Amino acid sequence: MATTAPRAVVRLPLTAATAAVLLIAVLSVFGSATPAAAHAALTGSSPAQGSVVATAPDTVTLTFSEKVAMSDDSIRVLDPDGKRVDTGELQEDLGSGSVITYGVTLRPEAPDGTLTVAWQAVSADSHPISGAFTFSIGAPSKTTVDLPEQTVGGGTVGALYGVARYAAYTGFILLTGGAAFVLGCWRQGGQTRPIQRLVVTGWATLTAATLTMLLLRHPYTTTGALSDAFDLTGLKSVLDTKPGAALVSRLLLLAVAALFVSVLFGTLTARHGETTGHREEKDRRDLLFGLAIGGTVIATGLGATWAMAEHASAGIQSGIAMPSHVLHLLAVACWLGGLAALVSTLYWGPPVPRTAVRRFSGLAFGSVLVLAATGLYQSWRQVGSWSALTSTSYGQLLIVKAALVGLLVGMAWFSRRWTARLAEVPPTATATATATADDDTPGDADQETPTPTPTADPDTDPDPERAAQLARQRTAVAAARRKRNRDADPERAGLRRSVLAETAVAVVLLAVATALTSTEPARTVEAARAASPGATTAVPDRPVSLSVPFDTGGPEGKGTAQLKLDPGRSGDNSLDVRTDVDAAEIKVAFTLPDKNIGPLPVTPGPVAKDKRRWRADGVQLPIPGEWEIAVTIRTSDIDQVTETKNVKIG
Repeated sequence: MATTAPRAVVRLPLTAATAAVLLIAVLSVFGSATPAAAHAALTGSSPAQGSVVATAPDTVTLTFSEKVAMSDDSIRVLDPDGKRVDTGELQEDLGSGSVITYGVTLRPEAPDGTLTVAWQAVSADSHPISGAFTFSIGAPSKTTVDLPEQTVGGGTVGALYGVARYAAYTGFILLTGGAAFVLGCWRQGGQTRPIQRLVVTGWATLTAATLTMLLLRHPYTTTGALSDAFDLTGLKSVLDTKPGAALVSRLLLLAVAALFVSVLFGTLTARHGETTGHREEKDRRDLLFGLAIGGTVIATGLGATWAMAEHASAGIQSGIAMPSHVLHLLAVACWLGGLAALVSTLYWGPPVPRTAVRRFSGLAFGSVLVLAATGLYQSWRQVGSWSALTSTSYGQLLIVKAALVGLLVGMAWFSRRWTARLAEVPPTATATATATADDDTPGDADQETPTPTPTADPDTDPDPERAAQLARQRTAVAAARRKRNRDADPERAGLRRSVLAETAVAVVLLAVATALTSTEPARTVEAARAASPGATTAVPDRPVSLSVPFDTGGPEGKGTAQLKLDPGRSGDNSLDVRTDVDAAEIKVAFTLPDKNIGPLPVTPGPVAKDKRRWRADGVQLPIPGEWEIAVTIRTSDIDQVTETKNVKIG
């Protein structure tokens, strides 16, 4: 006698109460911020960027927001002719307290003029960083330095490394989530080829991606040349770094994971009917329980290989951030990997029992809660303020990621509605479908009277062409029958479409999440801005114009000079001077008293021998600030005057 089971409560999406709690948490999390870093950033230098010093310094130093990895060739100082003028020996630990400073010693023959400092390093979260700036000895000068494009972390190698990083996350999700779906939601699903292929594909993808990242690591952080991927010396140096150790650890764990996968599917393939008694069945259950424990340990270890070498390992509260990051990865894998397993079996496997879908709904709901909690914490840690959330690339990507997660949860609500409508699959149908899947024939189980098919045996037919034709006919008829059976189940058809749409969004979500791992955290950007208020930023061109009245005291020596500095910001400018009387000579000097820079002399020349129009190009103003401009005008051999004006230059 059949009994009516109570209606299943499948809470895949967030409830209204949970959403409200999460909203309150978001508002409180972003309410305050304290300085911190994860992606290292250059926060200062000595001499300062664009500064002018009277004599050559003994050492050029760089200050970073956190510890970085550098070698003897990481900092190069080039003279105006492009020749290296440093000794090439890196000096570490030059700072005190929390100040992280590195430097190189200048050679005694360093010439006067504009020197270029080019540097590159690897931050504590494994990402390469680089940059360049100039300073001048005595006075600014023209420079012929033509630095190569900074390919560290970019170019072809950077693109391939990014693809490998995405593939690694994808493989981890398929491997971990697929195994979790089998052990936690539907153990009989482990007997089907689609799920077996999904998990094995995840393992192979993660292994290949890890090997690729290990080979590309050296050129990714140094030269940017793809040919250096097979440089054994570079590979050895990578193995001595934290990211290299993490990648090697991941490969070792993957070797154990291969054994786990083979034992898991080997155990599940031994069906209940093949056991010889209660003892064997109990041993089988104990083995599956042990596999669940072992799989959890392996998945946690794999997640830790990311946590120990990326954003979570640097910055504030790393002791909390690393376990939180592991939980975040496991939650993502259980949710999205289980979703992929559900899609694969809905489209290419046997009918999924309602109980299995319901269990996955519970697993997904728990994963969403863990994902939300750990995601909020990581967001606070890496962003810290509303302004950073909207003004940095990291914050903007995080907004996109949050929107995609919200969309995915909303779509899961529709999947829940289809789940509630599912009728339980009869055991006989499941067994028949499982046998069909084990025969490597895609599609749902055949649960109706089969359509008549050709009775000739293609394996024994003497005519090879006829045998091949019969085989194709049998395959086509079987495929049509499976499609007809599948489409005859509207509830599962609706669930298939809904889950497929979720999977498509999940693919985009994973791409955004991967991009976040290689983007400089918003906290670091804000810290660098605060520590380097004089750093060059993109500002609109606004020429600076000023009027300077003068009187040299001689005949026709009284007039007004109109100065125009274009584009009127730090860096390279042109200076135009117009007077309403003839001038024999004009000189201009720029001084920034607050920074003890200058005077920087500029001597404009007459334009087309016009004694009332003067021009100078290549006027270098190192940094923004309140500049003092001294204009000297000579109208005769003995009559001249110097007038001073202050002007703000961005």
